[in-house]
Amino acid sequence: MLEVSDAQRLSKKVAGLKPSGIRKFFDIAATMKDVISLGIGEPDFTTPKPILDAGIRSLQNGETHYTSNHGKIELRQGIADNLQKLYKVKYDSANEVIATVGVSEALYLTFTAILEPGDEVIIPTPCFVSYQAEVILAGGVPIEIPARLENNFSIDPADISKAITPRTKVIFIGYPSNPTGAVATREVMLEIAKLAEKHDLIVVSDEIYDRLVYDFEHVCFPALDESLKRRTILLGGFSKDYAMTGWRIGYACGPSDIIQGLVRIHQYTIMSAPTTAQDAAIEALKTGEPYVQEMVTEYDRRRRLLVAGLNRLGLLTFEPRGAFYAFPNIQASGMDDEAFAEALLREEGVAVVPGNAFGPGGEGFVRACYATAYEKIEEALHRMEKFMSRHG
Repeated sequence: MLEVSDAQRLSKKVAGLKPSGIRKFFDIAATMKDVISLGIGEPDFTTPKPILDAGIRSLQNGETHYTSNHGKIELRQGIADNLQKLYKVKYDSANEVIATVGVSEALYLTFTAILEPGDEVIIPTPCFVSYQAEVILAGGVPIEIPARLENNFSIDPADISKAITPRTKVIFIGYPSNPTGAVATREVMLEIAKLAEKHDLIVVSDEIYDRLVYDFEHVCFPALDESLKRRTILLGGFSKDYAMTGWRIGYACGPSDIIQGLVRIHQYTIMSAPTTAQDAAIEALKTGEPYVQEMVTEYDRRRRLLVAGLNRLGLLTFEPRGAFYAFPNIQASGMDDEAFAEALLREEGVAVVPGNAFGPGGEGFVRACYATAYEKIEEALHRMEKFMSRHG
């Protein structure tokens, strides 16, 4: 009887996916003691108590059943109201909003719904590791456009223009950026909008870090113009703003025909987002704003500590204006980013992520997350100072 090798059992697109460059160093760190992690992109805050209590009440009240495939109408209306309040962009909660299992599912649904085999998606890099993989899994082709340090890692619209071909279907943007902390100005967004309209392209905008900005006003892409709203899929969620990563609740907003496509896939793969998480998210939208502001203030304090400390050590770091990441250049160490991250972890017990894990343009940098306690960042910088005294 013929045996089938492991490689033959997997589809080519799955077998060809790169393992996440983030996980490698967490796996190593898990075997070590006294590690300070500047690696994981997750708030260290516990979900605010009113939101926790809403989730508990939901369970106690027996809300343990499926909801509408779209998600509870109260949640969808809350999302629509919040976006209108913040950015003056109006969505029909009944037909233009879907609740998802985090932005990760929203991303999967979006690319699966809109891409035909071979369609090209322009993706500015460095970027979150899932973007290219989700395009590939949906049958598309990611076209990576590296941003540059001299532009503070904000994409140059001219680079997007050069990458557009007859196969291009989507321009993907994700600001504030994971891993760089970069933001995009209104002027840059308007230039991207012109390209999308000129070439009749869909724009997918991941704005999961929209509330985590410092001395900057976030630009919501579909709010720029009503015509853009009709060609944009907006992705957002509760994980970062409200410290709700484990609840797994996000959303997508867009034209009703596209959202209906997302719902069709969602109903066959997920059914509905977790009911308890939906109830907690409803409460977050009602009462969570003071907690968001408290967390932003604390992140800003940590941001200033980390960026100043890295620059003092000779690890050139531009000022991140959003999310909770710094992206230092580690050239002064004489190492590449992989070697730097591994040596720093093994020698000093500080975990960072190599920049090359986030695509072209990330080489020679590492991602350091400041969503950890101020005192731990101080200790991490102390350890990094010892490390750079040997290697800098």
